[in-house]
Formats: sequence, C-alpha cells, structure tokens
Amino acid sequence: MKKAILARKVGMTQVFADNGVVTPVTVLLAGPCVVTQVKNAEKDGYEAVQVGYGDIREKLVSKGVKGVYDKAGVSAKRFSREFRFENAADYKVGDEIKADIFAVGDHIDATAVSKGKGFQGTIKRLGQHRGPMKHGSKFHRHAGSNGTSSDPSRVYKGKGMPGQMGSKRVTIQNLEIVRVDAEKNLILVKGAVPGPRKCLVTIKETVKTK
Repeated sequence: MKKAILARKVGMTQVFADNGVVTPVTVLLAGPCVVTQVKNAEKDGYEAVQVGYGDIREKLVSKGVKGVYDKAGVSAKRFSREFRFENAADYKVGDEIKADIFAVGDHIDATAVSKGKGFQGTIKRLGQHRGPMKHGSKFHRHAGSNGTSSDPSRVYKGKGMPGQMGSKRVTIQNLEIVRVDAEKNLILVKGAVPGPRKCLVTIKETVKTK
C-alpha cells in the first residue's frame, strides 16, 4: 500500500461530466493528516506510519497518547491510525498527508462504521418475506419457524433472527475518485460510502480491481 488518508464524510451530491452525464458522489473531507510516528523493522518489527487527524483539546487525550504528540511536536489529534506504507521510510515526523495524495481516476477502498439501526426484525434486517396480511392469518412479520421439533431439537447455527442491525465496520471496495480539490481538502468518490455524516472514513488504495 502506497496511498492512504483519514477523512470525514460530508454528505452526498452529484456532479456533471463534460458529456452531461450525472454522477452521484460522496464528498469526503480528507486530511490533512500529520505524521506522528514512523515505525521501522529494526525497532518495532514492522514498517508503518502513524498519523493523527482532527484537532482536539489536550485534556481529552490520555497522558500516554499526549506524550506521542508532544514528542512529534504536533497538537493533540482526535483520531490516530497506522498505515503500513511500502515507502514508510520516506516519511518523517511532522510531514502532512493531504488530499492530493490521490488523483482523479484512482480506485480506493473506503472503510467506516455503518449507520446503527437498532433492534430490527428479520424483514428489515435480513430481507425475509412477510406472511399473509389478511385478517386472521396471525402471521404477518414473524420470522417463521426456528427449526424442527424433536430432531435435532435445537436451532441451527446461523439461523436468521431479529437483532441489532448496523453499527458495524464496513468496507466498500473499488470506488472511483471523480474529483480532488487539494485547496479545500475534498475528495469526491463515485457512489455511496458507509456511515453517517461526520463519521471517520479510512481511505486506502484498492487491493483489487474489477
């Protein structure tokens, strides 16, 4: 991996191409991310770049994390992540990673925590079908049978059941970058990106292509 950055989801909009085709895009406020630590194979056992994103008051950061920022000479950051860059040795503490690390046409993988839907039934959560809605059916949105009776006398593992929906780490692969605004630190990605507005999104160059 050679390219990665932290971003916040701004929302969705649409852009027009030169031929008039409308493309739905997700607007991401990408960086600037500050390099707070560079790890090498001799000392840490692996090569990686630790970056911080988003300013935060110092009293909201633990002493251990604050020590890392003080040693790097940067202000306290809200988010801290590691990227295992192939060229990690080329980075130095204090360097900034900005939106211009990506270009139009690049393909990325976007990772974020999806929207939480709370406790939901099987119809909304798993897309199961409902029963007859006419009067007297007594079976409308129920999950149905949970399994056989005497044999094996248990519910099979993996049976679709009601439960917590959403609020999980989701990665959408192979999204195309439509536009990059380096001055405003904006990246416009074709299609939808998981998570609500203002959520943290990790952008990495895609691991596979179509």
